Amino acid sequence: MKKITRIVAVLFMLSFPVAMYAQDSPSTVKKTGKAIKKGAKKVGHKTAEVASKSKAAVTDEKHKDKVGPGGQTIYIDNHSKYYWVDDKGRRHYVTEADLKDKPKD
Repeated sequence: MKKITRIVAVLFMLSFPVAMYAQDSPSTVKKTGKAIKKGAKKVGHKTAEVASKSKAAVTDEKHKDKVGPGGQTIYIDNHSKYYWVDDKGRRHYVTEADLKDKPKD
């Protein structure tokens, strides 16, 4: 009986550090941290885009007949400058020569 108890005790002591290491795996922590950071950035960019486009739609005039170089919606600010809003919420000003005709649907 003493022999079995000693064997069980030794196996228990050997398995304890393995269980501790599995919970503190640095690669898992880094992967999770990167995923959270990436997701937070994505949410932040989308929020900025929606806020900028909403503000532009309320305060500025939409150009009816023209679109941007990539087919973006063009807004006209109160200084008669043309711009479009990218997916990060930033304004990109364009000249009137860079505008394209809106495609007929």
